[in-house]
Amino acid sequence: MALHTKDEEARTPYQLPMPKEAASDIVVPNAIPEDERVWVPQAENVWFRPLCLNASTGYWVNLLRVRKSGVLSRHRHPNAVHGFVLKGRWFYLEHDWVAEEGGYVYEPPGETHTLVVPDDVEEMITLFQVNGVMSYVDPYGKPTGYEDVFTKIDNCRKHYTACGLGEDYVDQFIR
Repeated sequence: MALHTKDEEARTPYQLPMPKEAASDIVVPNAIPEDERVWVPQAENVWFRPLCLNASTGYWVNLLRVRKSGVLSRHRHPNAVHGFVLKGRWFYLEHDWVAEEGGYVYEPPGETHTLVVPDDVEEMITLFQVNGVMSYVDPYGKPTGYEDVFTKIDNCRKHYTACGLGEDYVDQFIR
């Protein structure tokens, strides 16, 4: 890839039609929203903000916001998860590293871990891209619940209906 600064052809937009079947872009100008109603409650002091809910391939991208220290969840996932810490920090009981503001985390398929927000963190916000299912388990691996892109969409529809944004508000994030 080369950077062209004055080449007129380089500055000409693509001139052919896009594939008819291609989905539209998602552009979210204020990913960290000013309107608190956009945050979907997930548990006490825990919310998520959808950015992309891909129903055709089963992944989702969201911001996770936690406003209380403590154990958030113990979960496992069969596919990779990517995270980027925007604010605060967190760690897993099963690892010796800490995910800090500005840091990136790759979680390989098959991991089971327990997310903890430290006592001195007032607010944690992390961008997560989750592929497939997130299975919640007890300390011995017994399933206690799950999340997937469809439960995320359902939770959004219920919340956006209840808070006055309307059940269709979530449609802008679904592909």
